[in-house]
Amino acid sequence: MRPAEAYDYLVEARGRVFDRVRALPQAQYTRRQPFGLGSIRATLVHMADIEWWYTSMLEGDPPGSAPFPFRAFSRTGFPPLESAWGDLAGRTRRALGAGAGWERPIEDRWTTKRWTHGIHTTANGVAVQLLFHEVHHRAQVMAMLRLLGRPVQGVDYSLMRWQWTKEHR
Repeated sequence: MRPAEAYDYLVEARGRVFDRVRALPQAQYTRRQPFGLGSIRATLVHMADIEWWYTSMLEGDPPGSAPFPFRAFSRTGFPPLESAWGDLAGRTRRALGAGAGWERPIEDRWTTKRWTHGIHTTANGVAVQLLFHEVHHRAQVMAMLRLLGRPVQGVDYSLMRWQWTKEHR
């Protein structure tokens, strides 16, 4: 499967999660949870920021120490985050659909107050991590939604993308 096709599935599954999140009052959207990144909002902001970082690397422009643009949504409601992430999704889809040079090396370096950090991988490694990272954190958000009485069901790839049959014997 090509990475862009896998990403299309993620966006579709993300939409089902967003349907539930969109209906939450702000207090539930920001409610402190004992796992993940601590709240639905914090987890979604992290997911979008990291997708932005991975997409930047795939486009050949690793951001280094540049500020993550989605952090601003750590203080807002859900609609502005959803809108901005929708814009990013088009960019991510194009980067994953480019399809050339999957083995090309990718590096990024950034500094914090105490450390200089770096990564060395390939474009393929970034694409795989982009896809799996979202699945990991989507599961956390889904667990938080379940605790709030708003479960999301049926986002498994096979349920959304396979054709199932059932015949009476």
